[in-house]
Amino acid sequence: MRLHLGTRKGYLAFRRHGRGDWRIERTAFLGDPVSQLLPDPRDGRLYAALNLGHFGVKLRVSEDDGRSFRELTAPAFPRAEPAAASENGADPPAGGTTQATRKEAPSVDLLWCVEPAGPEPGSLFIGTIPGGLFRSDDGGESWALNEALWNEPSRERWFGGGYPHPGIHSVLVEPGGRRIVAGISCGGVWTSEDGGGSWRATTEGMFAVYVPDEQRGDPAIQDPHRLAWCAGDRRRIWCQHHNGFFRSDDGGATWASLEVPPSSFGFAVAAHPRDPDLAWSAPLVKDECRVPVDGRMVVARTRDGGASWEGVGRGLPEMDSFAVVYRHGLECHPEEAVLALATTTGALWISEDLGDRWDLVSADLAPIYCVRFGSET
Repeated sequence: MRLHLGTRKGYLAFRRHGRGDWRIERTAFLGDPVSQLLPDPRDGRLYAALNLGHFGVKLRVSEDDGRSFRELTAPAFPRAEPAAASENGADPPAGGTTQATRKEAPSVDLLWCVEPAGPEPGSLFIGTIPGGLFRSDDGGESWALNEALWNEPSRERWFGGGYPHPGIHSVLVEPGGRRIVAGISCGGVWTSEDGGGSWRATTEGMFAVYVPDEQRGDPAIQDPHRLAWCAGDRRRIWCQHHNGFFRSDDGGATWASLEVPPSSFGFAVAAHPRDPDLAWSAPLVKDECRVPVDGRMVVARTRDGGASWEGVGRGLPEMDSFAVVYRHGLECHPEEAVLALATTTGALWISEDLGDRWDLVSADLAPIYCVRFGSET
């Protein structure tokens, strides 16, 4: 079994050599922030998204299991058309410019999620900041912006949740590729039943307390932090929201609010691949003080669909912890009872019993942005 990490200082691959024995197998992009990874189960490719600051976002792919990478074209917004010369249609002066300015295309600030777009190898989705959803059907050689979601009229009410602009961090795609559920912070949950040709907001039951009461149910200003569904029953979707924890039993159409001790606030959520009643979250103190509750790091686990929760933290820090788990820092293996938990303080824990006990793999890594399980090759 292999675990892929995207960190502030590069890409790392860990391999399991036995229970509790995980070792770094290879590294790449040392010193560069790796924002997202996709070990593609369809063809064995490994995609890595980088955020190089002044040099912009980059996309790389490996066809030899991470031993070497080559560059792909990163998603970019189409160039904006020049603005009209003037209100009466007059041409600009020779060699001059008009006072009507062109609206420049936005820049892609972050590649926030990379997911298969369907059963066909090479079909991919990338969600970005600002909130664009891009699709490739040639393994990332070229990209097309999903215009239907980008041109959604309610976009004018979307806003950044921790970043200056809204972003798409979760894209759930059913095996056939027709049904897609996207999570946008802050822009709500959006569902397409036709492969991305059209979208509808699906946030009934969600609420936001950071706006006036009359706006709390507005779909376009909801702040889902992360979405995860049970692969064996995709009607069950879990959402870690800014205002708490939500569960859907109808594929994301409607949501029920759940109380999760010791705190319903957090960023990450993981779902068991076969048991729709089993899920995990990483609780934190809300808003201005984002640290583990009482300094004790725990993972909240439910076995009954969210009716009750227990804190599972044997092996995790019991006091003086300042660790935060980012949105993509908690992952359940798609086939085995193995969990990975990674933090902003550069620690990686593994549980091989659904969270009962956690083994520290390393406490000396850079801040970890994402963890993804991959196949054994």
